[in-house]
Amino acid sequence: MSINQKSYDYGASRSSIREIAAYGAARKAQIGVQNVFDFSLGNPSVPAPDSVRESIERSLSLPATQLHGYTPAAGLPIARKAVADSLNRRFNTSYDPGDVYMTCGAAASLSITLNAIVNPGDEVIVIAPYFPEYRVWIEAAGASCVEVLADTTTFQIDSDSLHSALSERTKAIIINSPNNPVGSIYSRERLKAAATVIRECERELGTSIYLLSDEPYREISYGAEVPWVPSIYDRTIVCYSYSKSLSLPGERIGWILVPNTNPDHESLLAAVAGAGRKLGFVCAPALFQRVVADCVDVPCDVGAYERNRAILTEGLLRLGYEFIEPQGAFYLWLKSLEPDSVSFFEKAKAFELLPVPSDSFGCAGWVRVSYCVGHKTIVDSMPAWERLAAAYRP
Repeated sequence: MSINQKSYDYGASRSSIREIAAYGAARKAQIGVQNVFDFSLGNPSVPAPDSVRESIERSLSLPATQLHGYTPAAGLPIARKAVADSLNRRFNTSYDPGDVYMTCGAAASLSITLNAIVNPGDEVIVIAPYFPEYRVWIEAAGASCVEVLADTTTFQIDSDSLHSALSERTKAIIINSPNNPVGSIYSRERLKAAATVIRECERELGTSIYLLSDEPYREISYGAEVPWVPSIYDRTIVCYSYSKSLSLPGERIGWILVPNTNPDHESLLAAVAGAGRKLGFVCAPALFQRVVADCVDVPCDVGAYERNRAILTEGLLRLGYEFIEPQGAFYLWLKSLEPDSVSFFEKAKAFELLPVPSDSFGCAGWVRVSYCVGHKTIVDSMPAWERLAAAYRP
């Protein structure tokens, strides 16, 4: 076969989330949208803020060569400055626009960052359950993916398990808080404990380990603090996307921050720029870089997700389901009514319920329910959840 085997394997295996979403789309066409309860994708149902439309309309008055022209490889100066200034206001930092690299969303942010730091033979740790594409991006960068299971009672980072997985080959650890798929937020105490473990390992092994903080859900929190990770661990790199906070998942706009407190700051900035060049991830979408510059501090409509969370959790609790109470993001981590989450999903599918089995997230016995859907979908799904629960009763 003359094609790249690894790429073929990724394409042939596909994402289980996307597969379920595709099934849901086909099923809606067959029996009607109102009869299918699709909880697969993390696709915000909350519309983008009015300020996004206003920003786009202002940009449309620019000369065509400016509106649609190439930006500098690392992004428009006004966008990079807006991001740095916003972070400085919020976290009492002193970042410079040069510390920010604009990207085509969180996928590009993580792919660039991984390619900037790993070498063949390195290992990158992920805290399971985790977003399945992490493994793809880690392996594509030439490293191995090492799963470390979170504390399965709280789904916080388990420092003992992390310590056991750290080795001389560990180059980085990816954390995601608020977390997809669980909705947990890693507490300051757990992050400090993890940072202590990492520093001890660095001293013992004479290595440097990076913490990649993937933060597309930072703005979606239900009262819990979302700690600023660079203030806890110096060798942090932050990856961000506006897909969730501004409801722009299809526009692919985000950034990488290499904090000036990172000991490898200068070399990392050059490596990030080089990885972006190597991968072809330069000049993020110009129009939406301008949107970022205009809307960087526009708040997310968390209230809509909070209402969805309330009706979903209250309804499922009444029906006897067990779950982890979400602190952030817009996912419910629901315990399967049988050990095999794929089998549970197949039974749910018979009632037109489409959650995502937990196996693809590196953890057995659960399903992810994405509640960023319309409020009516959640309300109307409750009889189906009740029938599913009844199917498991003696």
